[in-house]
Amino acid sequence: MKRALVLVDIQNDYFPGGRKPLPGMVEASGRAADILSYFRGTGQPLFHVLHVATSPNATFFVPETNGIQIHSSVAPLTEEEVITKNHPNSFLQTSLLDKLRRADTEEVIICGAMSNMCIDATARAASDLGFKCVVVHDACAASDLEFGNRIVAAADVHAAFMAALKAAYARVVTLAEFLTGLNRQANGHP
Repeated sequence: MKRALVLVDIQNDYFPGGRKPLPGMVEASGRAADILSYFRGTGQPLFHVLHVATSPNATFFVPETNGIQIHSSVAPLTEEEVITKNHPNSFLQTSLLDKLRRADTEEVIICGAMSNMCIDATARAASDLGFKCVVVHDACAASDLEFGNRIVAAADVHAAFMAALKAAYARVVTLAEFLTGLNRQANGHP
């Protein structure tokens, strides 16, 4: 099966010192770096997605700031595709779909941030567009949310969004499960 990696919004603003640091982002990016290393080593297609805010009231991913840069843990190589987006869905008004189709992609591996926004929107869109989806959940990070005067902790937000994606849109796995599956396939097991 032809697969491609989509690294979503692993950008400086989500890290400590950034404009919107996410709990667990450092650890998530380390796992994303492991997946990136695998894809680089096998020569399979991979795409870095970079969010740039367009609202004049944006508080993070502001154009022409260091915060929009892809974090050094997963910095793209010169020959790697970087797709700029302005919406949570990585397919909306971008070239991602065309590039995945040109690569004959059947399965999309997704990781990055935020679980509760761009990961969710991208995975749902990918599934709706006919791709098999795998979300490596421990290579993703979420934010705390507020609803009805209640603060929902990032870990609970992440769990709720991953449960919803797993129900109908994606296979949701840990990095260890993902790598074990690759090893099984390499050894001729389904």
